[in-house]
Amino acid sequence: MSKHKKITVILCAVLAVIAAVLVILWVRFGYRAQSCSNTSYAMGTYVQQTVYGKDAQAAATAAAQSVTALEDKISWRVEDSDIYKLNNASGSTWETIDSYTASLLKMSLDVAQKTDGAFDPTVLPLTSLWDFDGKQHVPTSDELKNLLPRVNYKDLRLNETDKTASLKMHYEGVDLGSVGKGAACDKAVEAYSKTGVQAAVIAVGGSIGLYGNKPDNSGWSVAVRDPKTPDNETGSVGTISLEGGQYVSTSGTYEKEFTKDGKTYHHLLNPKTGMPENNGLVSVTVVCNNGALSDALSTACFLLGKDKGAALAQSYGAQTIYVDSKSNVYVSAGLKDRFHLTGSSYRLAA
Repeated sequence: MSKHKKITVILCAVLAVIAAVLVILWVRFGYRAQSCSNTSYAMGTYVQQTVYGKDAQAAATAAAQSVTALEDKISWRVEDSDIYKLNNASGSTWETIDSYTASLLKMSLDVAQKTDGAFDPTVLPLTSLWDFDGKQHVPTSDELKNLLPRVNYKDLRLNETDKTASLKMHYEGVDLGSVGKGAACDKAVEAYSKTGVQAAVIAVGGSIGLYGNKPDNSGWSVAVRDPKTPDNETGSVGTISLEGGQYVSTSGTYEKEFTKDGKTYHHLLNPKTGMPENNGLVSVTVVCNNGALSDALSTACFLLGKDKGAALAQSYGAQTIYVDSKSNVYVSAGLKDRFHLTGSSYRLAA
């Protein structure tokens, strides 16, 4: 073989090895680096996703569809949804509901019982009266006096065996707004697991779901929103380092509010008084391994206040971050090593 041919053969061999290595690297790492970001709209808020891995776009689409399907099942606004039919039959018949709807009602009732009604899934008459998404009406004392007897979680009856539910009295109504966005994160993560993507994060309103590990193994960092930051700006009290399989929900006075006659009213209503709960808190963040539960607990813990709320969260194995109106930040023991304060106007409290 001539010297020229030998060089050609060697070069071909080297190129073949390089090509093989590149193929191996692509198979092992290349597809994992694929990612897509997706924004849709459901449950009255934006649904934002970032998905990593093969078929990332298909997974994001499947997750968005699962959120919409859930809304069609549990929203009291959607005609023929389980909750719409349940409310429409209040004071009369039992309604057959989907097994997942039944599980959400069961969990909601459990939290209601443990909080002695501070959290109550039958608040629809109250939320409709205030109408934070529409007319933004401040109820009179007479209106509240007439309406509050219709808010009573004990009148929500559930037959887990038959998957049926009923409301005892006419004009009562269920509103799952305090669990729905967290439940949407649960459904999205379920969709991710079925499509086989490597990792994903989804945010539905104030709830976030984490799935898998990012390609660079950097871990997930979730920001806790600064309640003082205007809606059109970004800012955080701090960040939490978390893993896939965890969920984060925040309830804050800033989420829905309006000002009338110089006074500001927020949407976190006390079911017993019918008025916004003003206990010195501005936001509560809950971390646990279930999206719907994290959502329910963030509301319940806010309404209960810091001490009782922390005890409630602990009973469910959840962790909390409280922010009060004096810029104090209270972090539960399980998050102290995971939370990093970033807001310069805030301070960690004991």
